[in-house]
Amino acid sequence: MSERFPILIPVPADNAGQRLDQFLVARLDVSRARVQQLISQEKVLVNDAPVKASLKLRGGERISVLGQAERPPLRAIAEEIPLDIVYEDNDLAIINKPAGMMVHAGAGATDDQRNRGTLVNALLHHFASLSAVGGEMRPGIVHRLDKETSGLIVVAKNDEAHRKLAEQFARREVKKTYVALVHGSVKKDSGTIAASISRDRIRRIRMTTRHAGGREAVSHYRVVRRLDTAFGKLTLVEVKIDTGRTHQIRVHMASLGHPVVGDKLYGAPAELKHGSGRGKPEGAETISLPRNFLHSAHLELTHPRTGETLAFQSPLPPELQAFLTVVGGDAASDLPAKSGEKGSR
Repeated sequence: MSERFPILIPVPADNAGQRLDQFLVARLDVSRARVQQLISQEKVLVNDAPVKASLKLRGGERISVLGQAERPPLRAIAEEIPLDIVYEDNDLAIINKPAGMMVHAGAGATDDQRNRGTLVNALLHHFASLSAVGGEMRPGIVHRLDKETSGLIVVAKNDEAHRKLAEQFARREVKKTYVALVHGSVKKDSGTIAASISRDRIRRIRMTTRHAGGREAVSHYRVVRRLDTAFGKLTLVEVKIDTGRTHQIRVHMASLGHPVVGDKLYGAPAELKHGSGRGKPEGAETISLPRNFLHSAHLELTHPRTGETLAFQSPLPPELQAFLTVVGGDAASDLPAKSGEKGSR
C-alpha cells in the first residue's frame, strides 16, 4: 500500500452493491484483515465520515485512506500450551511441532493472531531457561519450521549451545529430512534442485526461484512412491535440504510443477476432486487437507557439549496418515524407519 497519505479513491458506479472492505482489498492490494483493521481504527472515511466494513457502496462515494493501521506489538508471552518433547537435556530440547503453530510471534491483524499460541510461548512456560542469542522475541530458536509444517525442531537452552548449533547449521552439518506429498507424478526417481530463492516482487508473502540474485538453496529429493489415485496423480517424496531458506521445499517442488498438497500459496488446489480412477471412498466427491503435507521427519546433529551424534525421527502425524490412507492405501509403509544410529532416539 502506498506510503503517501491520504489516498483518495472514487467509487465507480459499477461497484454499487459491493461491500466496502471487499472493494478496498482489490484497490489497495492488501489483505482483508488489514483493511478491516484500517476501518476499525477510523483510518478509512467515506464522504468524510467513519463507517463500518460491511457498508454497501452505492457508487459515487469518495473514500479517503488516512494512514497505515497501527499494528499490535509483537510479544513473547509464556503460555501453558502442550508440547511434544522428544528429547531434553541441560543444553537443548527436540520438539515435535504440530501444524498450525507459529514458531514465534509474527503475522496477524489482532493481538491474539500475532502473539498467541506460538512455540516460543510454549517454550517459555515449559523450560526454566532458553538461549538469548536470537533476541527476546525468539528465545531458544535456532531454526524454524513454517506454520503449517509439522515435525522436529531443535531448541537451545543456553547461549553456548545456541552458538554451536547455529555453527552446525551454517556449515550444513545438520541433517534434515522431510516427507512431502506433492501433486503430479515426479518423473525422476531422485534429483537435486539447486535454485536460489528470493522474495516475490509482486506477492510479498511468497518466495520464488524466478529472480536472479536470491539466496542459494539446495534440496535433494527421492521418490518414495508414485500414486495413481482416484483423486489424481500424487507422489510421496523424501526431501533432504542443505540450506534452510524460507519456504524452501515448497518453492523448490512447486518450481518443478509439483506443489505440495494443501499448499495453496504455491499453486496446490484447495480440493482434490474425484475423477474416473479407482478406489473412490464411499460418498467422497472431493477431499481436502487443511494444512500442507510437509513434515520434518528426521533430524540428526552433533550434541553441542558432548560431541555425541543425536538422531531423531518423527512419524507422520495422524491427519497426514489418514489423508495418505484415503488417497494411497498403505503408501506410508514405504517410508524407511531409521534406526540403529549412534545416539538415535
